[in-house]
Amino acid sequence: MNNDPPASAMDADSVYQSTRERIAQLSPVGHAARVSRPLIKELTRMGLMAPFFAQTYGGSGDGQVSATLLCGIREGLARTSAEASTALATQIGGIFVAARHASQEVRQEWVPLVVSGDVVTAIALTEPERGNDVASMTMAATKEPGGWRLSGKKVWIMKAPEADIYTVFARTSGKGGRGITAFLVPKTSQGLSGEPIDSLWPDRVGNLFFDGVFVPDTHVIGPVDEGYKLGMSVFEAFRPSVAAHMLGLARSALDLSARYATTRRAFGHTIGSYQAVSHLLAEMKTRLQAAKLLTYDAATAYDGGDTARIATASAMAKLYATEMGQFVIDGAIQVHGAVALERGHLLEHLYREVRPSRIYEGTSEIQREIIARNLLREYDRPEA
Repeated sequence: MNNDPPASAMDADSVYQSTRERIAQLSPVGHAARVSRPLIKELTRMGLMAPFFAQTYGGSGDGQVSATLLCGIREGLARTSAEASTALATQIGGIFVAARHASQEVRQEWVPLVVSGDVVTAIALTEPERGNDVASMTMAATKEPGGWRLSGKKVWIMKAPEADIYTVFARTSGKGGRGITAFLVPKTSQGLSGEPIDSLWPDRVGNLFFDGVFVPDTHVIGPVDEGYKLGMSVFEAFRPSVAAHMLGLARSALDLSARYATTRRAFGHTIGSYQAVSHLLAEMKTRLQAAKLLTYDAATAYDGGDTARIATASAMAKLYATEMGQFVIDGAIQVHGAVALERGHLLEHLYREVRPSRIYEGTSEIQREIIARNLLREYDRPEA
């Protein structure tokens, strides 16, 4: 039985305090890239998955995702384990579209298994040489009696090839965003295979290959040809939480560095007494706080349905927080010196964790493009 406080009553600090010992045991620093099913199962036991799913499917919520709650939980988890924070987000994100737009039959079959932690999920959007340009995807879904045949390749997919169920986006007609459809595809589907990618990133990522994979009509998610906006809805909900994830990683690095600066001595003094170190720590702290304000402002915009602000607020939060995370963790390594470069040191681990964040879910360049376009659109109209 789960005796922890309900996740809806938790902020980042309380999540960190209530989960750190159990999470640390399951997610040691320096682990190899993997999908940790015991960790995912523990996240469900601690009640951190259920609030994001309707009670009809084994959850404790109304089926809506609160970006503020997701940010709080991810920030708290990331202070202990980047792996845990990522596992939570990819579990929810992998079934996010299906839980809202799949048939009742499919939802009843799969969503409770995700809520219980018995099934691992992933979302498959990215294709070779297309990266952030999701609307240009070419992986084909061809109609035939009773379903569709999927043929093509998806790359850099979180949890691939080990996930049990994938939300896959493929082209069913036309060009651009119009003509993309979402499908729910079990790992056991004939013709589906995958390979892990050996990368700098300590989280499991991989490629998926679809060789005429048959998907029945029952596993089409939402209307045919309207999957692009469903895929973009995942980014709207989860981009603020990427920023929150960075808050947790950066907080961990800053705490470690400030403590180290008060104990490590050089030339007869603690290194924190030198302005070069103390001012660096001050800058790290300031950027962390600024990122936190942007992050929870974006979450508030999403939860409040503020459509005029969601895209820009989320882009600013994701951009600034990921750049901040890189700065803070790099600064933390500078404070520690060579000791932080040893394989297995927390900062060495965080350095590998933080770098991909400026690429996935929209690169820093894409976030700047979103911010700039929306800004200029405001001024590209006659003055009143």
